[in-house]
Amino acid sequence: MANLNMRIDDTLKKQAELVLAELGMNFSTATTIFLKQVVRHNGIPFDLHADPFYSVENHAHLLAAKKRMEETGGTVHELIGIDDD
Repeated sequence: MANLNMRIDDTLKKQAELVLAELGMNFSTATTIFLKQVVRHNGIPFDLHADPFYSVENHAHLLAAKKRMEETGGTVHELIGIDDD
């Protein structure tokens, strides 16, 4: 049997332990389940996606919207008030 040492943010670990306790398992059991699913799926057992808000396409869209608003005298919302660089 192997030992696994991991460095995890204290708050994240506590939050996860609370959820896992509600499910009736400890951190070690949850990690074993996760690793078994990694093997079964031959990869991460869930979809990983970057937040589309931060995509290059969305950044360009927001800059274009900001430019249109400035050119027409509209008010640029603070969420669109991003730099052009």
